[in-house]
Amino acid sequence: MQSELWDIYDSNKHKTGKTITRGTILPRDCYHIVVNILSMTYDGKFLLTKRHPKKSYGGLWEITGGSVLAGEEFVKGAKRELFEETGLEVEESELYNLGSKRMTRRFVEFFLYIGDFSLEDIRLQEGETVDARIVPPNEIYRLYKEDKFAEIVWIRLVEFFPEIFGKFPAVFHHSHVFGRRY
Repeated sequence: MQSELWDIYDSNKHKTGKTITRGTILPRDCYHIVVNILSMTYDGKFLLTKRHPKKSYGGLWEITGGSVLAGEEFVKGAKRELFEETGLEVEESELYNLGSKRMTRRFVEFFLYIGDFSLEDIRLQEGETVDARIVPPNEIYRLYKEDKFAEIVWIRLVEFFPEIFGKFPAVFHHSHVFGRRY
């Protein structure tokens, strides 16, 4: 299997003209692009997948996401990740880019897909995902509160979709305050 290559971006999200192999530590003040795709059914439910136990955040539920490959446009990366992880094949025009957030060594591009799909349409990627669910927002919050949903993804959901997920308590029970976990 060939190693994954990522474009390197500066702190203003401009390509530097350099690439890096996945797994290599990015130099200081360098970033790569990650996409998250929130897939929603027409009746307001959301697609979740469970990460393979051997991956980071293994065994936790999340929404679709992954790194954009070198030379790939953000929306093309989102389309590819959605297909690879779930089997859902969508048009680029069906993916709504809701913005981006700079984080440590990455920019997260957040997309929304609203479509007519069911669990029967989902094809899990071997070695990546092991289960899928379609759930209402309160179920995502319940999974988060029970430590079964990736916290970093929950935080992104609240930030990008405050009208949906912001109605749940704003104080995360995992907040690190004065070195203690709450």
